[in-house]
Amino acid sequence: MNVLGQARLWLNLTRSHGIARRYFVVNGFDGGLTMLGLNMGFWISDASDLEVVLNACLGAAIALAVSGVSSAYLSEAAERRKALSELEEAMGKDLGASAHGRAARWVPLLIALVNGAAPLLISLFILSPLWLARAGVALPLPPLLAALGCAFFALFLLGVFLGQVSGRHWLGSGVQTLLIALLTAGLVLLLE
Repeated sequence: MNVLGQARLWLNLTRSHGIARRYFVVNGFDGGLTMLGLNMGFWISDASDLEVVLNACLGAAIALAVSGVSSAYLSEAAERRKALSELEEAMGKDLGASAHGRAARWVPLLIALVNGAAPLLISLFILSPLWLARAGVALPLPPLLAALGCAFFALFLLGVFLGQVSGRHWLGSGVQTLLIALLTAGLVLLLE
């Protein structure tokens, strides 16, 4: 069985698809709103040094990723060990070498990777206009405004994804997360 097939099996055995999805959205949302807040702060401060903006945003993105991986791994590993222990007790045997045992060891890592990758990937997407501008690529908007546009778009897409998961209309769900992004931007503007 290939790696993807194994991962699917472990997620099915532990019924963890929903957990991975929730972690992706929750931490992706955190990454998107953090980048939105940082870029709004730089924009209202009239920051012009792209190197400073990029370094600050990358530092935050890396911290969110490390936090996501470590917190999810620690909490999920504890939960999986507990669930495996209860199953072993009920069955009266050691399941360490079974598919359930392997799932209990690997699912926390899979979920942790999803939890850490979500804010990092969304942050990198939001920061892409800043890298393009630093590389000399002409953008239709100033780099910070383009990054803000990417942040609004990424947060809208997370809402669309939630709409697909819940069976709600994608547009209503996307607009809902976009309104949260606009509220966040408005709160940051109050600092000005």
